[in-house]
Amino acid sequence: MAQHNLEEHSDNQIFRQDKELSFAFLCGIFLLVGFLIETLSNFSHWLPLSSYIISYVFGAFFITIAAYKKIIKGGFDIDFLMISAAGGAAYIGSWAEGALLLFLFSLGHALEHYAMNKAKKSIEALGELSPKTALVKKKDTLVEIPIEDLRINNVIVVKPNTKIAADGVIISGSSSVDQAPITGESIPLDKTCIANTEHLPEFTDIDRRHIVFAGTINGDNSLEVLVLKLTEDSTVSRLIKLVSEVETQKSPTQRLTKKFEKWYVPIVIIVVFLLCLAHLVIDESFNTSLYRAITVLVAASPCALAISTPSAVLSGIARAAQKGILIKGGKALEDLGEITTMAFDKTGTLTEGRPQLTNIIPFHNFDDNTFLKLVLEVESLSNHPLAKAIANDIIKKYAIEFQHEASEVYEIQGKGIRAIYEDNEVFIGNVKLMEASGIMVDDFVLTKMKGLLENGHTVMIVACNKAVIGLISVMDTPRKSAVATLKRLREIGIKHMIMLTGDHQNVGDAIAKQIGLTDVKGNLLPEDKVAAIQTLIKRDKKIAMVGDGVNDAPAMALSTVSVAMGAAGSDVALETADVALMSDKIENLPFVIGLSRKSKQIIKQNIWISLSVVALLVPVTIFGLTNIGVAVAFHEGSTVVVVLNALRLLRFKMD
Repeated sequence: MAQHNLEEHSDNQIFRQDKELSFAFLCGIFLLVGFLIETLSNFSHWLPLSSYIISYVFGAFFITIAAYKKIIKGGFDIDFLMISAAGGAAYIGSWAEGALLLFLFSLGHALEHYAMNKAKKSIEALGELSPKTALVKKKDTLVEIPIEDLRINNVIVVKPNTKIAADGVIISGSSSVDQAPITGESIPLDKTCIANTEHLPEFTDIDRRHIVFAGTINGDNSLEVLVLKLTEDSTVSRLIKLVSEVETQKSPTQRLTKKFEKWYVPIVIIVVFLLCLAHLVIDESFNTSLYRAITVLVAASPCALAISTPSAVLSGIARAAQKGILIKGGKALEDLGEITTMAFDKTGTLTEGRPQLTNIIPFHNFDDNTFLKLVLEVESLSNHPLAKAIANDIIKKYAIEFQHEASEVYEIQGKGIRAIYEDNEVFIGNVKLMEASGIMVDDFVLTKMKGLLENGHTVMIVACNKAVIGLISVMDTPRKSAVATLKRLREIGIKHMIMLTGDHQNVGDAIAKQIGLTDVKGNLLPEDKVAAIQTLIKRDKKIAMVGDGVNDAPAMALSTVSVAMGAAGSDVALETADVALMSDKIENLPFVIGLSRKSKQIIKQNIWISLSVVALLVPVTIFGLTNIGVAVAFHEGSTVVVVLNALRLLRFKMD
């Protein structure tokens, strides 16, 4: 029911945002129609006036509702001031000026609302990670129950290629488990059952070979899992909680805006009210005092100020969209321009996101083709993710065709594979497999393996007829554009670039060495990444986090600006992120940072322009040194200047 209500509320928000934007455009259309009739024809003044009135209705509709809701709570904000200014302009006959005020303000209002409510779906997306039901083993039968009804010490059965329903320890079976949804590890891990379940240590102290997480994906074999955490305490639930907590925090910019409204709007209202009573103090008529008060109200209405940031934000977002980059609102656009520290996830962000064949090392006079053909024939019959990657790369890179010449394939969980090829017994796997099969692995082979392992490769020994005949290795390789991108980031002022990864420290170090990073933190679970981000924020105040997986969501939500890799990114990371690289091109990072810095510069310029005009006009109009026409001309002139300045962002290019 709560989920249904959340979705219904989300749908209502989207409907209101669309309607608000439509009303803003209708306001502008009727404003333009009225202006054209008034300036280009001799029709009765009632015709353009009618068009202006309709423009008022559309432009003021949502602003009036927002102002009313604030007023009944005892407060006044810029919405109220804009309505008052538009009303004052209408009272003295300046309908076009008032309609323009409403159009510009309502358009900025609508576009900001539309852009800034996208991240709310992240919690719903996180909730989809876990399956809805679990198969619980009760004596000799299996009972399907909702995961909410699972209890600690229940035994659940996880069928091949299905999602695991709870955090727990494997008590029967072995399989490879894809943990990418939780830890971000690029290569599925071999999991085996624990030997003794009577005196289990704490969940976090159990060997990771025996534990599984809710939301991860089982491989080709069935597992029996002893549930050690309730649904609300699972890793996925912690992710949801972390994202929820971070998303409810208000930004300093929001708080500053609220403080500004609290003093600016009441002061303007008080000043205008006192000016209406000026005829009681000085020798002038009530109409003169009223005219001056309305002029001040128009001069003080923060139209240029209100549109200064939204216009720059809109232009920046539009320019980013032309490059295939989605920026979710002004806060992200502004904050990204101040970033000097960036944290990166590894898998799918700095790397390709899948294991690739990196080395073939045949021994004993085996030539490359003969060695590769043997490996291809054996590995093609395995369903293990690494075997599939090796077979695919051999076919792709070396143009060797699969001939179905191997047979009697047998997978030994956690060790490797055995098969018969051309009447020869072949083993491909780790040192344990070789030792268990009576195959000697000499120091020469171990030294070769050590060098590869230290550089982050996953290494497998190939043996035929009880003798080692070579080595093969796989690795999640860096993106081709990663080196140039990181170099460009350093050139534009990103001083610190840190990799945060769930993979082994050696793997992270190897990738960092290849692409030019100097700081790597490996073996990280989602909560570890959050702790790392918290440490970086304490040191550098503002940081950006670039990631692509569900496991990155809490860390991304906590960072000042979160950037998701689009095509390769999970739905959760995409929804949670402030910036999404839709084309999955990491080389767009320098562009979006440069665009953000330019946007920040233009926003500052616009604020100074708008405040300077208000600071000039208000005193002049208070002392009656100018009329309403001049006030409106300067006021609207500043608005035009602000908008034109913002539109420069549409032509932004990196130097």
